[in-house]
Amino acid sequence: MAFPVDPNTITHGIQLAVAPVFLLTAVAAMIGAVAGRLARIIDRARTVEDRARHSEDPKLVRDAMAELGSLRQRGRLANGCIALLTTTAMLIGLTVILLFLGETTEFQSARWAVGSFLSALVCFLLALVCFLTETVIATRLLDFDLLDRR
Repeated sequence: MAFPVDPNTITHGIQLAVAPVFLLTAVAAMIGAVAGRLARIIDRARTVEDRARHSEDPKLVRDAMAELGSLRQRGRLANGCIALLTTTAMLIGLTVILLFLGETTEFQSARWAVGSFLSALVCFLLALVCFLTETVIATRLLDFDLLDRR
């Protein structure tokens, strides 16, 4: 693998390889948002569990168990979302490497780069589905008793 000395080729290779990096900004923002939601899920689960553990009221315990089940499901979705987003970031990094190598060396990486980029997009879309599902489950837990009393 000989590296070309032509500065235009190297410049074009860098430009080509850097384009997918902008998707990393969205991935990083999503990881931050989902990690924040996961932290809130864990905090809420600890509160509900502690309240149920120290309660004698069977209805409160039953309600707490139902909420804990929902929180567990939300936590799993958030974890899956973070795993998919991390995979997305790694595939984008691989895409950048392949594009740069393909542009600056004899290595034929175009098909590999397309495959890694499309895989990254699929992972990103699946992460968005996980995120949407988690937020739908979260809004189902909302209890608007005060509005019903009007």
